[in-house]
Amino acid sequence: MAALLALEADLDVIAQAATGDEALALARALRPDVAVVDLQMPGLDGVTLARILHGELPSCRTLIVTSHARAGHLKRALAAGARGFVPKTVSADILATVVRTVHSGGRYVDPQLAAEAISAGDSPLTPREAEVLGYAGEGAPVEEIARRVNLSPGTVRNYLSAAVGKTGATNRHEAVRIAYRHGWI
Repeated sequence: MAALLALEADLDVIAQAATGDEALALARALRPDVAVVDLQMPGLDGVTLARILHGELPSCRTLIVTSHARAGHLKRALAAGARGFVPKTVSADILATVVRTVHSGGRYVDPQLAAEAISAGDSPLTPREAEVLGYAGEGAPVEEIARRVNLSPGTVRNYLSAAVGKTGATNRHEAVRIAYRHGWI
C-alpha cells in the first residue's frame, strides 16, 4: 500500500511500521497528517492505535485498512476516532482518494461494510466483557486475565459468564468464536 500511495504526486509516505507500537512511536515523532493502519497489527491493534492518536495527536487522522471487515470492527474503529475504514482489497485509486478525503477532514467507510454495520446491530457486550472475553480468546487462564485487568478471579468469571449468556453460547470458547465472528472483540 505504501508503494502505491507513494506513486501519487500529492501524497508523501513518510514512514512505514511493522507493528502498532512502532507506528505509534513514528507518529509521535513525525506527526503525520494521516496514519494508514492495519486493523490487526502485532502489538497495538488498529482500533487502539486510532484511539491513542485521536487523543494525543488530534491533527493526525486515522484510516484503518483490514482483511477482517466486520460490522463490529467498524463500529469500534469509528468510536475510537478513525476517520476511514476500508478493506485491503480496495483499489489503489480508491485508497488514494480515501486518504485525501480523510486528510481534508471527511470520513469514508466502505459502502458494503457500512450497510452490513447498519443491519448488524450493536454488540451485546459491555466494554469490560469484551476485554475479558478477548483475553480468554488468547487462551489466558482466569487468574492471568484477572491480573491483566486488575480484577479478582471471581469477577472475571462473572464477566465471562455474562458474555456467554449475552452471546447465546454454551461456554466461553464458543462465546469467543461468536464475538470474533461478529467483530465484537
